[in-house]
Amino acid sequence: MPYGFIVLAALIVVILIILISNIKVVPQAHAYVLERLGAYSSTWSTGLHFMVPFIDKISKKVSLKEQVIDFPPQPVITKDNVTMQIDTVVYFQITDPKLYAYGVERPISAIENLSATTLRNIIGDLELDHTLTSRDVINTKIRIILDEATDAWGIKVNRVELKNIIPPKEIQESMEKQMKAERERRAQILTAEGEKQSAILVAEGEKASAILRADAAKETKIRQAQGEAQAIMLVQQSLADSIKLLNAANPGDGVIALKSLEAFSKAADGKATKIIIPSNIQSLAGLATSIKELVGNNAEIVE
Repeated sequence: MPYGFIVLAALIVVILIILISNIKVVPQAHAYVLERLGAYSSTWSTGLHFMVPFIDKISKKVSLKEQVIDFPPQPVITKDNVTMQIDTVVYFQITDPKLYAYGVERPISAIENLSATTLRNIIGDLELDHTLTSRDVINTKIRIILDEATDAWGIKVNRVELKNIIPPKEIQESMEKQMKAERERRAQILTAEGEKQSAILVAEGEKASAILRADAAKETKIRQAQGEAQAIMLVQQSLADSIKLLNAANPGDGVIALKSLEAFSKAADGKATKIIIPSNIQSLAGLATSIKELVGNNAEIVE
């Protein structure tokens, strides 16, 4: 085989390798920043691209996904001179690969330093209690400031979160005592409220019971009175009816006298020793003997 053919074949193989090595595939959610002869040329998006050998160079490969950076705790001082440790979490996304590649050196470090200084400025205007209860306000302020500053770097800050707020140990102990005292106070209040409600319910129950007992006694007396009244009315009605019957019968003097004697006999009941006979029946001498037999031999008849 001629030597020239081998050299040509080798040269072709080298050219093919060079050409193949300059074919680039940009994956999804990524972008490549291309430089030509040391100057920015273009930004490759997702797909197949060819790079001119020895002239073009991929300056930076950029991920367009949302990224999360957890920065270590930073010492900050509150308005009331309390030093605490606060660590932040920043969620950001690269929106312009060219600005990200050429806007700032080490952009992640720049975001960390910017977030630390911004955090110190915001916390310096707040007191300890306000700092512990204003996470959302602090998060929003930091996000707005970082987002404005990183626009020139092709970065969009979507969210900033304060992960941990760690006050000094003595402050933590004081807060724990305060929380314990507050819990005890609430427990005492709840206990007192429970006892109060219980006493109210018992009193209301006793009141209702007394009212029911009084109503029952009243109803009993009313019914008794009504019963007695009805009994009296029945007796009077019976007496009136009997009088009406006697009047209707038109009894004679003999019947009236006989009824009078029956009444006297009942009054004597066999025990009377003296009987007074009204003058209107004194003429009934024949009845005296009957009366004497009726009441007994010991009875004395007085006219």
